[in-house]
Amino acid sequence: MSFINDNFMLQTETARKLYHEHAAKMPIIDYHCHLVPQQIAENIQFRDITQLWLVDGHYGDHYKWRAMRANGVSEDYLTGGKHTAWETFEKWAETVPYTMRNPLYHWTHLELSRVFGIDKLLCPATAREIFEECNAKLATPEFRGQALIRRFGVEVVCTTDDPADDLRWHKKIAAEPFGTKVIPAWRPDKAMAIENPKAYKAYLEQLGEAAGMEIDSYADLQEALQKRHDYFAANGCKLSDHGLENFYAADYKEIEIELIFKKVLMGIAPNAKELEKFRSAFLFDQAVMDAEAGWAQQFHIGAIRNNNTAMFEKVGPDTGYDAIHDQDIAAAGHRFFDRLTAAGKLAKTILYCLNPKDNAVMMTMAYTFNDGTFPGKMQFGSGWWFLDQEVGMRRQMDSLSNLGLISRFVGMLTDSRSFISYPRHEYFRRILCDVFGKDVEQGKLPASELDFIGQMVEDICYNNAKNYFRF
Repeated sequence: MSFINDNFMLQTETARKLYHEHAAKMPIIDYHCHLVPQQIAENIQFRDITQLWLVDGHYGDHYKWRAMRANGVSEDYLTGGKHTAWETFEKWAETVPYTMRNPLYHWTHLELSRVFGIDKLLCPATAREIFEECNAKLATPEFRGQALIRRFGVEVVCTTDDPADDLRWHKKIAAEPFGTKVIPAWRPDKAMAIENPKAYKAYLEQLGEAAGMEIDSYADLQEALQKRHDYFAANGCKLSDHGLENFYAADYKEIEIELIFKKVLMGIAPNAKELEKFRSAFLFDQAVMDAEAGWAQQFHIGAIRNNNTAMFEKVGPDTGYDAIHDQDIAAAGHRFFDRLTAAGKLAKTILYCLNPKDNAVMMTMAYTFNDGTFPGKMQFGSGWWFLDQEVGMRRQMDSLSNLGLISRFVGMLTDSRSFISYPRHEYFRRILCDVFGKDVEQGKLPASELDFIGQMVEDICYNNAKNYFRF
């Protein structure tokens, strides 16, 4: 029997029934990912498995890069561009056996099985034949970008897009549909990043050009963002996303924010107090825009980024040098959502934490602000980044179950730049079914309600997200 078999991760008969009769058949709504819209629009044909899996220009799989570095692989094989595709793939094949008990071991073999139909274990002895078989298949139309997305029954993909983006590739996809909706998602982090005045002023020029106006004040900034927000909405956008170290909810006055903004335009970096005030105002105003547009909003909280200064200067951001932050999030988070609630401007919201110590904090924070207007309006999102592995997923499900209603959960997302990361949805679904199956067989849930539990599984895998986002 192959390692990735029909009952992979399913430890009980009830879990197997739930997965095979309910979870496996459901389509996918990938409401947060980092696929490159141009690659989707141009129906990319990957040169080889190394480009698809490991290194694609500036981008790559930083999960794999971290593992390879830890296994003693030189940076030249990853971001250095000094080795052939085969040489880099060979280093990954040498690393894979050492990833046992890391999710990369499961994901690697799931992707080989589900995408390429390869049920061999990747190791130095099998590396060359797997490399050649994958490359041969990638040269065919059935393995181009759009076909890879369709292969997994993906109904909707939400990319991650800056307000200054002209969305030309989304328009091209909409004009030439391929069976999956590809929708932009609003990611305004750069519009808040005043800590580097020089870079910020350069960004404001891009944003102003996109909005067709000069940005000389904070009021101008909000006007420009509103124009772009409306433009995104006209192109199908229904949700925003914010990547933050923490929530921000300091007290501020409008005149203070204008003065801080003016200082930044003069090239003066804000101090810590000014930065917190500005971020507090900016996030509140963005949340109001989302509420007024009827969007959902997502907050990814708790990453500390670009920590290896030497490597950041050498290879840039998003290359595997980020980590889990350790801050108190409860007070600021509650103040932030309380302000929105008091103003009548609280949109549907999904919260993700990167530090597992914050699971219960964030879960209870979300549920403090549910108001009965929509099932699951405030959500505790799936395990994210360092937590989208078996233990992280189970702990997230336990926190959600113990302190809220897992039945209203909108389920999994890829949060990935890879066209073949959709087996992570299968991984999540198998773990979900294993959790419920084990409870039934241990007498913690009634076996007589298996039909209802099966419907709940289908809802978490697909129906809840469909009803929540209404794409």
